[in-house]
Amino acid sequence: MTRTSLFLAACLAAATAVGVQPALAAESPFEPGLMRLAEVLGSLHFLRNLCGEKGDQWRTDMEKLIDSENPDPERRARFIASFNRGYRSFGGTYTQCTPSATEAISRYMKEGETLSRDIASRYGN
Repeated sequence: MTRTSLFLAACLAAATAVGVQPALAAESPFEPGLMRLAEVLGSLHFLRNLCGEKGDQWRTDMEKLIDSENPDPERRARFIASFNRGYRSFGGTYTQCTPSATEAISRYMKEGETLSRDIASRYGN
């Protein structure tokens, strides 16, 4: 074997020993918006129930979003983690409905509406 062949064989052996990771698929351009929408839904689920709304409307909307996306298990876990992050972000802040909680609801409703509209208009078919 020539010196070049030995070098290439050593590089190949080292790459195999390290365990080359497969390339990940590129994230779709609307993915950050969908994850933020999931977080907004989680926040609304907590806040609206805190302020007197009874029911699971926001969790149901999240389930519809997941169903419509039909994600693989890893992406599904990211959706759920985003929803839970939104829910928990207010759990440590509010124990009762306050004017600032009501204001947060208003802002999150507007943000969710904007995200939904923008994603649908830019990437919908």
